[in-house]
Amino acid sequence: MEKSARTCYDNHHLSFIFLVSSLLLLCSLLLCYDFATNHAVTFSSSNTNVVAQNPYPDPCIGRYVYIHQLPPRFNDFYLHNCHLLTIGSDTPNMCPYLRNSGFGPEISNSQGVFTDHSWYATNQFTLELIFHNRMKKYECLTNDSTLASAIFVPFYAGLDVSRFLYHSNLTERDSSGRDLLKWLAERPQWGKMWGRDHFLVAGRIAWDFRRQTDKDSDWGTKFRFLPESMNMSMLAVEAGSWRNDYAIPYPTSFHPSKDTQISQWQRKIRNQKRPHLFTFTGAPRSESDGSIRGKIIDQCRASSLCRFVNCSHGAEKCDDPSNVMKAFENSVFCLQPWGDSYTRRSIFDSMLAGCIPVFFSPGTAYSQYKWHLPKNNRTKYSVYLPVKDVKQWNVSLEEVLLGIPKAEVFAMREEVIKMVPNIVYADPRSKLDYFEDAFDLAVKGMLERIEEVRGAIRSGRDPSIGFADEDHYRFTFSDNYS
Repeated sequence: MEKSARTCYDNHHLSFIFLVSSLLLLCSLLLCYDFATNHAVTFSSSNTNVVAQNPYPDPCIGRYVYIHQLPPRFNDFYLHNCHLLTIGSDTPNMCPYLRNSGFGPEISNSQGVFTDHSWYATNQFTLELIFHNRMKKYECLTNDSTLASAIFVPFYAGLDVSRFLYHSNLTERDSSGRDLLKWLAERPQWGKMWGRDHFLVAGRIAWDFRRQTDKDSDWGTKFRFLPESMNMSMLAVEAGSWRNDYAIPYPTSFHPSKDTQISQWQRKIRNQKRPHLFTFTGAPRSESDGSIRGKIIDQCRASSLCRFVNCSHGAEKCDDPSNVMKAFENSVFCLQPWGDSYTRRSIFDSMLAGCIPVFFSPGTAYSQYKWHLPKNNRTKYSVYLPVKDVKQWNVSLEEVLLGIPKAEVFAMREEVIKMVPNIVYADPRSKLDYFEDAFDLAVKGMLERIEEVRGAIRSGRDPSIGFADEDHYRFTFSDNYS
């Protein structure tokens, strides 16, 4: 009996010692980790250096974005007073296009053009609202601006300027931009990098915010020439020739909510029969302005292999995504000359349809969308026909396009189809798991750009040097881009 009691006592004693040892080991591990900073703590002595690594690193380090909560007059006001927005004679009322997170009204598939219900009548000028709604769902948002790698300013600059583009009162035209910059400069976040970690998105071309003079007849606002604005970066559907302007794709009508919707669409356009060799969708421009459109339209009309969709004065419903996409889906090549400016939404509509773009100037795509289109492989997905002098340009489009081997055509179309995720803005009400869309690539590009500025500051260089300089050669081919 005494021996049995002794054995029982020893077993309990050993169990107690094991428990205490385990607790001591656990405590030592816990002391090596600082939960307040979410980092491992290093203990050093003369003989040892013990490091406990964090097994769950923060995936948002270097990616955190802080969103300024602007006064409503800089964004929500335009949504509640959409009847004041005048985009142009073709879009007298913007209100319907601001529905569904800026996607506009849902469109039916009555012509069998689309694959599912992720298509909308999206207006090309609603990118600010689309981007803001995506940013609200961004996976690495922070309420602590000291942790942020970038500061997003949700000012709807394009919707604001649309009220005054045809207005002669320059003071009124510039007032919102001036007031916004005054508000930003008074925030504590501004002093961290004096605005060089701030960025905003514009749903219009950058030139609309760079009025050169104070003549009433001049176009646009002076927003991007104001001192504080020069310290910020702007993402726009078309960049200007300044280094702190960056181009991101125009919004198309396709806003997928699942990876499978993208894959399904890619299969459709990959197997699509294309009876037309080439297509041009647009309206004529005056050749006195240096436009090549007149010559392109003449050649298209003269060719039995070309489909011309006339967008002048409502001749054909070019604001109907079904009509436009059907024309592009039925074509091998889509002609993309410049119009009122270098770029066109049609670039992305046509590529979305699997139609190979034909460009006539590097400023239309190659030197614009460097985060979204292949950087040094333009011939892999497009055809380039340079136009130095419109009056002397005598290229036969039909002959050039017929002369491209079928194997090359197939490879180019496949490259275009692979780029579909890069040029669409996904639905913010859900999340893509595999593909990166235009929003993802834009944010990644902006974060990298701001980190370059931080690197300059860390190395002792002046971050203002070159940040907002004008580059007169930006829309020409550099030596490594030709």
